[in-house]
Amino acid sequence: MGYSIDSRMKSRIAVAALNNAVGRRGNVTGCVVHTDRGSQFRSRKFVHALNRHDMVGSMGRVGAAGDNAAMESFFALLQKNVFDRRQWVTRDDLRIAIVTWIERTYHRRRRQDALGRLTPIEFETIMTTPADQAA
Repeated sequence: MGYSIDSRMKSRIAVAALNNAVGRRGNVTGCVVHTDRGSQFRSRKFVHALNRHDMVGSMGRVGAAGDNAAMESFFALLQKNVFDRRQWVTRDDLRIAIVTWIERTYHRRRRQDALGRLTPIEFETIMTTPADQAA
């Protein structure tokens, strides 16, 4: 997962999130990036970033909420567990709280049925071959 926080929903936030994901993942050639139809994901900058990393873009259909069900669920959890917990004085305080929740709780503690009751980190470790881990 890649993420980025900014004061405006422009193409740079989508490109920064994509670059964040690529930096964490390493070899992403052929990976499919599924997005909604937001203008930031249709921008030239985002499409060029996909091409630069040899990734494939996939957009949800108009009116097909199920296409983004996983992300809608993620954002509902983020809102419940971070946004709604308190008043945030600065954007930087909120950014730190979001990153901490994603890295400590969502990736490492939250067991997911779709992953066989494993956390994302456990699933990734099991599914990654020793050759991939060494690279």
